[in-house]
Amino acid sequence: MHFSNLEQAALRLNELYEQFEVKRWGRVWTTQEVALGFMGDVGDLAKLIQTHVGVRTIEDHRAKLGHELSDCLWSIIVLANKCGIDLEAEFVRNTREISEYVSGELAK
Repeated sequence: MHFSNLEQAALRLNELYEQFEVKRWGRVWTTQEVALGFMGDVGDLAKLIQTHVGVRTIEDHRAKLGHELSDCLWSIIVLANKCGIDLEAEFVRNTREISEYVSGELAK
């Protein structure tokens, strides 16, 4: 699957969430509230990683780990969109720059 397909799927889901939020809470979540939700997901992810490496026990952690990684990716895509960031372009640029830096350091 191409990044643009992931992005489209994430944004379609965000539209559904926003409709649900209006129905349940009378308004959509702010960007800050989406970021706070993401922070909760990152905390859950950290616990699942601990389980994955054997220092915590969570039943069925592998399935939960995949779910939480997906939740985190969804949040990042939605936050980038809400902030007007072209995440794909930034990822390509950033990984290229870091790769060049690390390659240069290894060549020393």
